[in-house]
Amino acid sequence: MYEAFLTKIKNDFSNYRFIDGEKFAFRPPKTIVLGPEEPFYELLTLHEISHAILKHKDFRTDAERLKMENAAWDKARELADEYGVEISEMIIQRELDTYRDWLHKKSRCPVCGLTRFQTPDGKYHCPRCENFVIEA
Repeated sequence: MYEAFLTKIKNDFSNYRFIDGEKFAFRPPKTIVLGPEEPFYELLTLHEISHAILKHKDFRTDAERLKMENAAWDKARELADEYGVEISEMIIQRELDTYRDWLHKKSRCPVCGLTRFQTPDGKYHCPRCENFVIEA
């Protein structure tokens, strides 16, 4: 169903390797995994290509990961115009919500339930359980 789209994409981005998989993903530095066909297949493909174009590979904090996801969706919006792909803000927000929900769940302290903060080394800390003192 998406043969013409994929042919054009694979020609335009011939420096990348495209493989089929269970879900859409970018595997740095040059592999784009194409998930199963679904109504927004083209948009999700452009999102993964966007990660590749933006050279996304590593992140230290979860907030950096969310920032990368937003950047990839911004780039996908640009590519969508070029490739005549329908933009669905509902789908984009649904996809971003999976990361927001994951981040919210991960940031909750398993002991007291307070929202923890993440330091640049990627570790989470609870201000209550770790007895942080904030100096005035």
